[in-house]
Formats: sequence, structure tokens, C-alpha cells
Amino acid sequence: MPATATPAEIARGIVEKSLYMVLATADQDGRPWSTPVYFAHVDWREFIWVSSPQATHSHNIAVRPEVGIAVFDSSAPIGTGQGAYMSAVAAQVVDESEIERAIDVFSQRSVHHGGLVWTAADMGEAFGLTLYRAVADAHWILAKDGTPDHRIPAHLT
Repeated sequence: MPATATPAEIARGIVEKSLYMVLATADQDGRPWSTPVYFAHVDWREFIWVSSPQATHSHNIAVRPEVGIAVFDSSAPIGTGQGAYMSAVAAQVVDESEIERAIDVFSQRSVHHGGLVWTAADMGEAFGLTLYRAVADAHWILAKDGTPDHRIPAHLT
């Protein structure tokens, strides 16, 4: 990223290059849980992943849809890393027309990264998988001003 890149350009670049996001959820009592998930995105704002509805994070989303998302390069040398952070609302994708669109987005990114072609037939009780979506309402990156964990807005709209 050029030194003159805007926070939005930096956030977009991080999301575009990354394969996994860390999804932070909480259960009904507020007990936190985080998990990495492979993801696809639409316009750096809508994040789609495949999970088991029996997974802890899936149970948490069912009772508390507000989530946090962090996307970063975990191989960056200490002190040089940059991340994109988001607050979002997540849910299982249940509408038939939305399932087709979401699986297409997910499958295209999967294939682009050397993964499988996904279809709606890969979802459901027989496979124990379903689609989830989180829509981000705010994005941040770390300021590179020497202050620890000083986040600045990255307006992507």
C-alpha cells in the first residue's frame, strides 16, 4: 500500500488479501468467543462464511447477532502489522434467493483461492453446514502514529 493510502484503501487492501477473518461473538450471558473463518465479501462490507449451525459462534449469533470482525496478516513482523476491524450484525442466511446469491459469492472466492466449488446442495442437515452473513456498519484501521491500539475510522461507503 502506498504511504499516501487512505484508511479506506488500507482496509480494502487488507480484506482483499486475507483468507480468514476472526469473528468475535458472545453468548446470551456475554461470555466472549472468537473463531477464525474463511470468508468471502461483497464490497468489503458484507461478509459470508460457511459454518455448522452447531458451532459455538453460530449458537452465539442466534442469541446475540452483534459481532466484531478482525482481518489481518498474522505473518507480519512484530510492530509492522495492520488490521481492519469491523462492528457488524450477523445472521444465518435463510431466504432462498439470498442463499443462491451468497453461495455464489462464497464459491467464486473459494475457487479463486484454490478451494472447492460450493453449491446450495452442499448446505443443509445432510452436510451439517449453512451460510452466515455479517453486514459491517463501521470499519477501522490502526493509526500508525506510535500510539498503541489507536484505531481510526475507515469510511468505506
